[in-house]
Amino acid sequence: MIISRTPMRVSLMGGGSDLSVYYHHGYGAVVGTALDRYVYITVNRKFDDMIRVSYSKTEMVASLDELEHNIIREALRKVGIEKGVEVVYMADIPLGGAGVGLGSSSSLAVGVLNALYAYKGEQVSAERLASEACEIEIELLGHPIGKQDQYLAAYGGINYVRFNSDESVFVDPVICTPETKKTLQDRFLLFYTGITRFSTDVLSEQKRNIDNNYRHLNKLVEMCETMRDAIIHQQLHLVGELLHEGWMHKKQLARSITNGKIDSYYERAIDAGATGGKLLGAGGGGFLLFYCEPEKQNQVRAALPDLKFIPMHFEPQGSKIIYVSD
Repeated sequence: MIISRTPMRVSLMGGGSDLSVYYHHGYGAVVGTALDRYVYITVNRKFDDMIRVSYSKTEMVASLDELEHNIIREALRKVGIEKGVEVVYMADIPLGGAGVGLGSSSSLAVGVLNALYAYKGEQVSAERLASEACEIEIELLGHPIGKQDQYLAAYGGINYVRFNSDESVFVDPVICTPETKKTLQDRFLLFYTGITRFSTDVLSEQKRNIDNNYRHLNKLVEMCETMRDAIIHQQLHLVGELLHEGWMHKKQLARSITNGKIDSYYERAIDAGATGGKLLGAGGGGFLLFYCEPEKQNQVRAALPDLKFIPMHFEPQGSKIIYVSD
């Protein structure tokens, strides 16, 4: 038996520039961090030649072609396992079929690849896990998503990730002291809106608008460097301001990114003392992230009584194997 643990992620700046329709004209960039919320994959040998996959439902099939779960199906095909295996998928945040903006589907893709390779006795790099997860989600399955989720999940930590026009990806850790990292972490407030959405719908609209979005995406890419430098040089007061400015640009990428309810939540948090924030993921629902000084955090939480507050901690490690048994 093999068990992998793969973190979900929080994107701070640059989301949307990791889509190929944008970075093929130059480069895209994001600043993001892995989060202490995880996807767990268990892989075990079956006594027969059947394939059993368990998630929100359980599938028992005789061949890969019969398997409905597309990411797990293509991961099994990628690593060359076609029979006699059981794969179980669990997550700290139950997601069902819709996303919440933490990159869970890509964490699943990275985590199942990691577990399946380990099951075969192979240890592969974070770069390989991320690139093959991108291949499965974007190329094989045709999901209209970007690359940031796979790389942040595979590598862990706080990173500046650059997406180049030749399809190469550079992952550079954002270097800062443990004290700076803890201070930054303690100033983030994460809330679940209770609104779920399919990111493919939002991202498809964003891709259709690409000709009108270059100005906003160029600015978001530029602000990634500013965000990175603010963290490195301990100018953390700038983080909230950058989040706010970035959210103003991101809202322009597609009409479905926000709505009246989300805008109301955001304005209430700002009025209560948060200096900036954003909706995580593609938009339309999921989690709201705010930057707020400690003395005003109780006011912000009180201003959003109908949202679920989620304690948030950074995860320094990417996808890893946490259990191996013969």
